[in-house]
Amino acid sequence: MKNIMTIGGQQAVITYEPDIEMFRGEFVGLNGGADFYAADVAGLHHEGELSLNAFMDECAKRGIEPRKSFSGKFVLRVDPETHQAAATAAAARGESLNQWVAGAIKEAVHA
Repeated sequence: MKNIMTIGGQQAVITYEPDIEMFRGEFVGLNGGADFYAADVAGLHHEGELSLNAFMDECAKRGIEPRKSFSGKFVLRVDPETHQAAATAAAARGESLNQWVAGAIKEAVHA
């Protein structure tokens, strides 16, 4: 089961905080922090909507784009053995290392 909830068209990662015995939601892909807490799913939806609306309103007041833009490029660091194994696996499939890694990531996020 994924711990992602969509509220107002925006995805939030949900975790359980045992110290306070509540669920915490944190919106991802925003140009700032917007989180919320609740004891149950209905509360998460309600508090998430309030948090997201407050964040969007503040961005509008300040003239800030609320959502991050992603270029499609990022640096990945792994140990040399993993790098070599990935390069070998990519070559065995007739793909570049970039193609192979992009495929692995796409498969993982859609699983």
